[in-house]
Amino acid sequence: MAKTRFGGWVALNVANKVDPVLMRATGGRVRIPNGASTVLLTHTGAKSGTTRTTPLVYFTDAGNVILIASQTGKPKHPGWFHNLRANPDVELWSAGRGGAYRARVATPAERERLWSLATRLYPGYDDYQRRADAAGRRIPVVVCEPRDRA
Repeated sequence: MAKTRFGGWVALNVANKVDPVLMRATGGRVRIPNGASTVLLTHTGAKSGTTRTTPLVYFTDAGNVILIASQTGKPKHPGWFHNLRANPDVELWSAGRGGAYRARVATPAERERLWSLATRLYPGYDDYQRRADAAGRRIPVVVCEPRDRA
């Protein structure tokens, strides 16, 4: 468990600051190695209206981009999640490609299926959920649908 906590600290305090720079500078070809695909999420602050960019692990499902608002199992949802709920129109960029998306929280049925897929890709999400459970928090799964599909 110590490795997971340290890895979570590195992800939140180091990778989140370095990864966007590496991704932009190399067109998404070089990023902090963690074995997972990373997307840059550009979102608007719920209160400030400021544009922010956050690197996140993601996977795709039926043409949608799936994000897990784990924050390594901390008691509160990550700031980017609050921003998406207030301002669901976002931009996503990975490996030199990007586009406009609309974010929404997965329905309960979707969440169960997508959570299962997420934990196959990264089993540590189950540890994060156990930590979040202690604070009474259910980790949200976010579905980002391309805006041009509407």
